[in-house]
Order: sequence, then C-alpha cells, then structure tokens
Amino acid sequence: MKKLCLFILMFSFAVVAMLTTAQAAEKIEIKIAGMKPEGEPETLGMHKFGEILAKLSNGKYDVKVFPNSTLGKEDAYIASTRRGAIQMCATGTQVSAFHPAMAMLETPMLFDDLNHARRAMEGKTFQLINKGFPEKSGLRMINAFPLGFRHFYTKKVLNTLDDLKGLRLRVPNIPLYINFAKECGIAGQAMPFAEVVTGLDSGVVDGGDSPLADIAATRVYEKAPQITLSGHILVIHALFINDKFYQGLPDQDRKWFDQAAKESADYVWDLLAKLEVENRDKITKGGGKIAEPSKAFKDAITAAGRRSWKLFDDTVKDPVPAKAILESAEAYRAKK
Repeated sequence: MKKLCLFILMFSFAVVAMLTTAQAAEKIEIKIAGMKPEGEPETLGMHKFGEILAKLSNGKYDVKVFPNSTLGKEDAYIASTRRGAIQMCATGTQVSAFHPAMAMLETPMLFDDLNHARRAMEGKTFQLINKGFPEKSGLRMINAFPLGFRHFYTKKVLNTLDDLKGLRLRVPNIPLYINFAKECGIAGQAMPFAEVVTGLDSGVVDGGDSPLADIAATRVYEKAPQITLSGHILVIHALFINDKFYQGLPDQDRKWFDQAAKESADYVWDLLAKLEVENRDKITKGGGKIAEPSKAFKDAITAAGRRSWKLFDDTVKDPVPAKAILESAEAYRAKK
C-alpha cells in the first residue's frame, strides 16, 4: 500500500512538472522599448498593456517593458522593431520619416481639449492617419497615448500675441514646431530639452513650451515662472508593433493584442486628465504662475497654427490627403 501511494505521489509530481514545462514552453516574451522613464504616462501605458495582455492570454504572453531608452535611442529601437529584433515600441512623430501623415498627430491647434482629441484618436482620424503606414514602414500603430498639451513657459507675462513676438523660445528641432513658432513671431531656438534650464540661466532663451508634466518634473517654472495655458500642440505617442509579427498571430491572439491596446490607451487618457490637475498644483505650489490666455491671444495662435498646416499640403497626399485628415478631426469638435 505504501509503495502504491509513493508511486501515485511520484506520478503526480511528474505530471505537474510536465505541465509546468509545457506552459513555460508556450509562454512568449514580448519586448516593448520606449524613451520615457518609469512613472511617465507612456511607460505606465506600456506596463498596463502587458498586464492586460497577460490576463487575456492566461499568461501566454509575457511583456517586458524597456523604458528610458534602455534598448537604444528612439531611432535605434524603431529600427529594431521594424526588422523584428523586438516586437513593439512606443514612439511619436519620428515615424513620419516613413509616412508623412504621422506628423499630423501633433498638428498645431488641431484639438480643443483632451476630449476632442480622444474622440478623434478613437475614431476615423486615427484610421486615416494610419492608412498605408504598415505597408511603408513594416510597423502598425495600434493605439494612441496622449502625453499632454504643450504650453508656453516664459519669464514675462503673455497677454497678447505681440508679447510673443521676438521672444527667443526653445523649440524641438522639428520642422512643424519651428514653422509654428515662426508663424507666431517667435524667434525659435532649436535645442535639446535637457539644455533648457542652462539656456534660461545664460539668457540664450527666454522660455519655451512643454506639457505640464515636463514643466513640473524639471522645475523649469523656477526660471520661467509665467505658464500660459495655450495648449497649442497635443503630444501623442503610440504603441507600434512589427506588422509581420502582428499579421502572423492566431486570430484570437490578435484580438487579445487589439483589446490590450484599446484598454491601455483608455487607461492613459483617463490618467492624463488626473495628472494635468496634479501638475498644475505642483507648479503653483512651487512658485509658478499659471494663467489662461485671453480669447484674443487664443484666436491669434489658432490662426498661426492653421497657417502652419500648409506644410502638409505637399507632404501628405497618398493614400489620404492632409485635407481629409484635418476635416475628420474637425468633425469631432464639440458643438457650441
């Protein structure tokens, strides 16, 4: 009897070991690379995607998140995703090098607020921007993560557009951003964001523009305390997946990836709305002075933003013209 019990116990252990080994063999590791550090909306969104995918697939997919450019700079990990060395990455308009319409994710003065942008990014505007992108890049954009609206931070109060004219403001070295600054009369100074504080100290720049999260995190408001809530550009990053890998997934697995992308995006949209309030409080408590722009100021930069749209006329044509994308975003504007 004892021998029988021992045999049954040993057999049970063997079966458990076999099942565990089989489950481990079936588990598939997914690597996602990003540029933002831990705690930022983009990185939190990547982690959330992994949690949801693991739950939906009952542990079949194990997502490993590599934030803060640990797998290389942005262009390097985009290239790695395109050739399939890693499966996924998070990035923004840098992919417009393959598909110009991607630059329109950050069109100046395109969205009134987060709700307007969310409707467009969950609807036809997202689809139109993405159309033709997989064929040109080997990547597929599966959702959109908002990182926040860009606002001006300056040493002096901005009451009218004339107050902007001639100011030496730091701008990202991106043609659309530089053109928008020019349309506003700003003397744009292209430089890395990491050099802004030094530039403010030395007088090389008089300010710049960034989402509230970046203004709060770097405490740039200590050098340029006047924060004008212009909201002129919404920074949007997204999750991208190697299209060959995506197309090769079983139908059910592809649905899991799509659902995880949707739910993780929902999480980031909701999270950002809360973080915007928290960052306002942090800036104010730190001595920054936050002001809503006057209607005249808002109207003036809206006009400047719309003038900058002409850059898309020659670059965004196939398969969807820029005009169709802009009209689509307009259709999601709330009626007043």
